[in-house]
Amino acid sequence: MGDFDFSVWGPSLPFIRDGLLFTLRLTLVAMTGGIVIGTLLALARLSPIVPLARIAGAYVDLMRSIPLVLVILWFFLVIPFITGSPVGAETSALITFTAFEAAFYCEIMRSGIQSVPRGQLDAAQALGLGRAQTMIHVILPQALRNMLPVLLTQTIVLFQDTSLVYAIGAKDMLKAADVVGKNYNRPVEMIVLSALIYFAICFSLSLAVKQLQKRVAIIR
Repeated sequence: MGDFDFSVWGPSLPFIRDGLLFTLRLTLVAMTGGIVIGTLLALARLSPIVPLARIAGAYVDLMRSIPLVLVILWFFLVIPFITGSPVGAETSALITFTAFEAAFYCEIMRSGIQSVPRGQLDAAQALGLGRAQTMIHVILPQALRNMLPVLLTQTIVLFQDTSLVYAIGAKDMLKAADVVGKNYNRPVEMIVLSALIYFAICFSLSLAVKQLQKRVAIIR
């Protein structure tokens, strides 16, 4: 392998494991919080209350128009300047990703809600269900099922984007690989290792999403 020395992979695994655990935790928290907040934003955007719909729309448009790395840096640097107390890299990453991803999950859920046939709403109302009951028991379950492959695809993108927390020094997998690479003076080998891990996880999840899409299509 020329000048490459991949024997450094062995002693680096504990560090990579710790970084990967934070990456997965960040992905899970941002996905869960993003879907919950995004669903609320979607309902707000579809609300007949015009001010509420406009506020939700403005939030979504703002988040979708700014690069994620700028949002990460802004929250990490500006919020402590305003409040006078540091937030911390990991806490900042968790909050930033949840808030940012909520805008994207919002549009996915909004599309899912709008994809449910109007007849489902009429049938629920004919049974005497209120607007909230109809949304919770009839519309949202179908919307979630319809959009599940897209939600998971967005989560794969989210997992890849977590590497951007490198910019604020959070100890994710890429940061762990960078630290080990500098300690052993083998940065290329560590970059290759982290790339292989990202590929293995994302490729496996992509295959799972394809299988899920087929099952959803059969259900429909």
